Amino acid sequence: MTVAIGEIIGGRYQIIRRLGEGGFGTTFVAQDKHLPGDEYCVVKQLKPQANDPATLQIARRLFETEAKILNQLGTHNQIPQLYAYFEEDREFYLVQEFIEGEDLSHEIIPANPLTQLRTISLLREILEILEYVHQHNVIHRDINPHNIIRRKSDEKLVLIDFGAVKQISTQIVQSKQTSFTVAIGTPGYQPGEQANGNPRLSSDIYAVGMVGIAAVTGIPPYKIPHDPDSGEIIWQNRANVTAEFAKVLDKMTRYDFRDRYLSAQAALQAVNDIGKNPTSTVLLPAQPSPAIQSKPSPSPPSPGSKQIWSKVAIGIAAASIIGVSGVAIANWRTSTNAINSYQRGETLFELKRYQDALDAYNRALELKPEYTEALAGQGDALLQLNRSQEAIEAYEKAIQLQPDYATAWKGRGIALDKLQKYEEAINALDEVLKLTPEDWETWTNRGEIQIKLQRFSGAIASFDKVLAIKPDNPSVWYQRGWAYQNLRQYQEAIDSYTKALKYKPDSPQTWYQLGNSQINLQKYLQAAQSYQKATQFQPKFYEAWYSQGNAWRNIGQYEEALAAFDQAVKIKPRTAEAWYNRGGVLHQLQRYEEAVNSYNKAVQYNPNSSQSWYNRGNGLYILKKYQDAIASYKKAVALKPDHYQAWYSLGNAYVNLQQSQNAIALDVKLYEEAIAAYNQALRYKPDYLQAQAAKEQTQRLIDSIPPPPPILPSP
Repeated sequence: MTVAIGEIIGGRYQIIRRLGEGGFGTTFVAQDKHLPGDEYCVVKQLKPQANDPATLQIARRLFETEAKILNQLGTHNQIPQLYAYFEEDREFYLVQEFIEGEDLSHEIIPANPLTQLRTISLLREILEILEYVHQHNVIHRDINPHNIIRRKSDEKLVLIDFGAVKQISTQIVQSKQTSFTVAIGTPGYQPGEQANGNPRLSSDIYAVGMVGIAAVTGIPPYKIPHDPDSGEIIWQNRANVTAEFAKVLDKMTRYDFRDRYLSAQAALQAVNDIGKNPTSTVLLPAQPSPAIQSKPSPSPPSPGSKQIWSKVAIGIAAASIIGVSGVAIANWRTSTNAINSYQRGETLFELKRYQDALDAYNRALELKPEYTEALAGQGDALLQLNRSQEAIEAYEKAIQLQPDYATAWKGRGIALDKLQKYEEAINALDEVLKLTPEDWETWTNRGEIQIKLQRFSGAIASFDKVLAIKPDNPSVWYQRGWAYQNLRQYQEAIDSYTKALKYKPDSPQTWYQLGNSQINLQKYLQAAQSYQKATQFQPKFYEAWYSQGNAWRNIGQYEEALAAFDQAVKIKPRTAEAWYNRGGVLHQLQRYEEAVNSYNKAVQYNPNSSQSWYNRGNGLYILKKYQDAIASYKKAVALKPDHYQAWYSLGNAYVNLQQSQNAIALDVKLYEEAIAAYNQALRYKPDYLQAQAAKEQTQRLIDSIPPPPPILPSP
């Protein structure tokens, strides 16, 4: 059975969109219609390749076994929770927690190796999850960057796709010569014994090790050569890592599974032990990565640079010759201890242990007060601890010691930005650009601050500098578009957003802003399609659903508009604007009772909206509920006395109420109320011809009513 978008399976899970498809099944995003708010979930549909009774019976048993395992594992915060499993039309379904975020393939990018410290942090978190999995005697079988998601809500890694469906699909069934065996795993991350159908716990360790090697080399595992004699992979010549870390990765990825760490616990212990030897050093990345968290290599000839070791060695040799070796050795020890403390701070900073990093930098400065790199590190740590003013003081000390220290100027600019001292921040960043004019990160920071100052043309000029250096930066294309949008240069904004989407097509915010620029150019169909893309990538994006509804409404596609507003009020049920616009669409569809109900919600959540009261009155008027309509119009004019349309409609409601009553009991009172309302409409809009005509017609109705007979005195 092919599951269609919009279809409900299991009596409650409505398919929203397809996530992926493989040889044995398909994965969908769905909404649980039995839960408040229509929570999103992932539905995995398994399609066994044979449907004879024996095959289905075995598949059913294995399916239930796997579901039980997943139910146990889902109690871990970094493993998706199993919500349900069921069989329908001889096909099997798993329903799991939906994890919003991006997988590690967005972080582990070919030709862009990660630092050793960042890789260690990744491996540690993956192994901590895997340790829990292995404690349940479960082998994941398919660990690779695409199956590890960086969760958007808390930035933690989540291990997904435990191969439950794959395992069921790959069982050998000795019935009627049915066989559907396929090796589980991903090329490059799958060790030999697993490819041969005999996976072990250490098979997962191999995969994790390959994730680490892919990270530090920037080379996909399937492209890394193997030794033809031993079968071991040859990778160390492609990476900048310590011998200690290389030894751990080598042991994780041994060709013979018996030579690897036998469990995730053992591998995790080895990773945690890296760097504990006080004499060991950690290599720094050759180039800084985008964020301030990345630490530059110490600049020569300051303490911490490679040159200092040759200088120290020469100094010791000379001191030995002239007989003052004791003083030289004491200085060497002080310098060495300061460097060790600084390097420890760098390691802790990379691991985001900012307070511990600050303590290490402080220790380095106690030993060597004029250590400029340690001062900059101190500033960076203070900045991450939201102690921006103290950070500025640290950067300024570094600048006093080394006026051309670009890193300190950059940190100072970012700290001033955090303190909303934007002019000073730009001045500091300009100093960086004098020293390093090709520093695209600084140009980016400068443009962002200019946007805060609403200097949009200047921001565009800064972003253009970035794009001349790094044209494939989607974030900068997006911000450039935002600046053009604020200048109301919508076509230029559209061009920038389109470039951003070329490099990052799954950005919901970019699709949303593209739609906003298109709608300002009255390109309503294109805008609706852009908003649809935004909600495809972020299903609970209220603003995109709401704007999509308005775009469809502008081109008269009311059913599509209604569907969009329905989604908006599901996401934010207490938002008056969405209820109001939903009511307007229902009004256009002549579904007046529903329109009034929607307006009721609008005035419930915003009782001060004269327009909502007015439109509510119009719906009631059409339904011939004139008394209720009069009450609604009165609310509208009480809130906005110059609302001449509401005064006019109020007059009409009085006339119709009078005419709907018993003609024998004619009374001029309601007609007089109508004329008073028409007068108010004409007061605020003297050329309102409809109101003038209605007033005259009502006056004729009053004049046509015969006076009551005189009351004669009693004889």
